[in-house]
Amino acid sequence: MPLDAQTLGVALHEPLTLHSTLCRRQAGAFQQALASGDEVVVACTQESRLFQEIAAQTAGAASVPIRFVNIRETGGWSKDAAQASPKIAALLAVAHLPPPDPVPTVSYQSAGRVLVIGALDAAEQAAALLADTLDVTVFSQGAGDNGGAQERRYPVLTGKLDRLTGWLGAFELGWTQSNAIDLDLCTRCNACLAACPEQAIGFDYQIDNALCQSHRACVTACGVAGAIDFTRAPQTLTERFDLVLDLRATPAFSQHALPQGYFSVGSVAPGRTDLMTAIVRLRNLVGTFEKPRFVAYKQKLCAHSRNTQVGCTACIDVCSASAIRSDTKRQQVVVNANLCVGCGACTTVCPSGAMAYAYPRPADQGRTIKTLLSTYARAGGQHAALLLHSQEGGARLMGDLGRAARLDPATHGVPARVLPLALHHGASVGLELWLAAIAFGASQVWVLLTEEDAPQYREALQTQMDVAQAILSGLGYAGTHLRLLHARDARDLAALDADLQAPPAQGVALPASFTVQADKRATLELVLDHLIAQAPLKPDAIALPAKGSPLGALAINTDACTLCLSCVNACPSAALQDNPLTPQLKFIEKNCVQCGLCVSTCPEDALALQPRLLLGAQRQEAVVINAMPPYVCIRCSKPFGTLKGIEAMVGKLAGHAMFQGAAADRLKMCGDCRVIDIYSADNEVKITDIR
Repeated sequence: MPLDAQTLGVALHEPLTLHSTLCRRQAGAFQQALASGDEVVVACTQESRLFQEIAAQTAGAASVPIRFVNIRETGGWSKDAAQASPKIAALLAVAHLPPPDPVPTVSYQSAGRVLVIGALDAAEQAAALLADTLDVTVFSQGAGDNGGAQERRYPVLTGKLDRLTGWLGAFELGWTQSNAIDLDLCTRCNACLAACPEQAIGFDYQIDNALCQSHRACVTACGVAGAIDFTRAPQTLTERFDLVLDLRATPAFSQHALPQGYFSVGSVAPGRTDLMTAIVRLRNLVGTFEKPRFVAYKQKLCAHSRNTQVGCTACIDVCSASAIRSDTKRQQVVVNANLCVGCGACTTVCPSGAMAYAYPRPADQGRTIKTLLSTYARAGGQHAALLLHSQEGGARLMGDLGRAARLDPATHGVPARVLPLALHHGASVGLELWLAAIAFGASQVWVLLTEEDAPQYREALQTQMDVAQAILSGLGYAGTHLRLLHARDARDLAALDADLQAPPAQGVALPASFTVQADKRATLELVLDHLIAQAPLKPDAIALPAKGSPLGALAINTDACTLCLSCVNACPSAALQDNPLTPQLKFIEKNCVQCGLCVSTCPEDALALQPRLLLGAQRQEAVVINAMPPYVCIRCSKPFGTLKGIEAMVGKLAGHAMFQGAAADRLKMCGDCRVIDIYSADNEVKITDIR
């Protein structure tokens, strides 16, 4: 790789020594760095295991933090590697950042009780590969091609599988057992198979009721074992397991991200890679396991429901693990942390910030992006394109692309201006951080998706990108700033290589200096303020896509609105407010998250969402969108209700028999006068007069 140690050292504010074989002849320099006791950053991921072994053998180095960063495939192995010094400096600067603060964890306990579901022959073959380390139970789904082995080595369950729920360490199986043969009592002596004239019993040792003609010869043949009883009533049973290996073609779970501890392989063809991978992983899933609690939920910010009305369901719709469900009674959503896989897509689509990514937190992610872009610019880089990808599938593609560029003259590799940033998941960063990257000086933000990603992620991310791009284009920033890239594997490297050669778009003239906030809406406001201040164009308002916009106004039909103010009570973000002194409805556009709760709550259908970005100061002000005179009591002249509201009520009840004459006038009185009038009226029938 063409590396300029002096240029990199200036950008990083530290003297750097260039090593060519640090993992071999120059390993002593690595040990010397460890001896200082300070954190060590190694610009090599290829030999990270070797470096860790050297550190383990170096006296006093056990507590020295070591970080590894890839500058080879992502920078040095490219056709424009000679211009990659700013990018390499930026990657090294990010590697120096401290790790995110610890967060609460989710624990799993597994004692190794594994359930294998499938045809009996295949299930017992798989069980044989697990039985030396795990406690295996087989749920038979027919005999298969060869049937069960003569020797019964594992408990075998059978029947109709009703449900399978749970996760690692807490799976619950529910099934109905209705067959006449009890497999717990069956010794597989095969006497019943030999005795049955209809061959209604197979090598799964269950009776096919469609073939059985009730000769009951099998009962006689079973003898003292007593495993066959046609009078036995069907039983509904449940049992708990820690792990599940599902060999059926149709898995028990339909969501894209399967529960941890559950493995579905579809078939057991000899040497099938996914089966063997599942076997290896299952064998290691005994003990206590922890993962970060990836998502933090704040109910008071949630725009999901109010008063049984449902508004925003974005997080529920996008979750690929079925880990989020609605709880309208408590006006919230419920996140099952045991099912959550940490993709963060729910935080990306959440308009209010009620869902926030916790590990790393938004502030940590923002600091990383800001450090990456500021170091790149300080080292002389221009037109940075931020490439966000997953730390597994995406990182593999980056490695494959770098290797292809090293060997194939036709492959360019990762361009010098493209800054790759690995995330736990590509869907965990959304609109506010994409726009923050533009405000920090990026020319473009690209998100790379792979085959690991659920289909709904692509739709959700594209929807958010359409909104972000509409804002940038409306402000006059030329070019395409946000793109979704997709690559399956090496088959798509050529297309990915071409996508990365896209020309830069117009960015800000002066990068922002603000810090990304913990609150999503606060960050978005800082970003918008900077982008508007730097914008080539400043229209009064920018129309945004109707789908997925977290910004917008509210259109009101003042002729239909009665100022009942039910919308104020429904609004979760205080965008709608009333005036306690006079009948008024106020709206603060900055606060609106476009959840639609006010629209669904309004009894007069007088409201409609209007996705847009208003650029003026009025966006932050409480603007009166409807007002009318109060209705005054006809008896004491005290104001109560609204003119339109009382008139609408009187009009609707005008034909009712109970509201005629004096009773109709009481509708026009305040509460106090209404009571006085009832008790002072001479012609009223009182309950005490009824005999």
